[in-house]
Amino acid sequence: MYIGRVKGTVTSTIKHKLYNGHKLMLVARLNLDGSEASSYDICLDDVQAGIGDVVVVLDEGGSARQIIGKRGTGPARAVIVGIVDDIELYGA
Repeated sequence: MYIGRVKGTVTSTIKHKLYNGHKLMLVARLNLDGSEASSYDICLDDVQAGIGDVVVVLDEGGSARQIIGKRGTGPARAVIVGIVDDIELYGA
């Protein structure tokens, strides 16, 4: 699980049925100082996040499929599960 920032959407005209009803979003991981790391994920959106939102991403395949209600195998590894309102660091 990590915190990231939505950078854009991903559009696909032909896709796996697991993706039906879900947007695909490009998410950049965030460092503790709020800067963007150099890694990105394409995530299924389960919370209606928008471009620029800071989000919580669950990036474990089995748990991700449970969140979107599909059991078994399928091409899902990362799901946006929350939109962050505030981050407060102590001792940093």
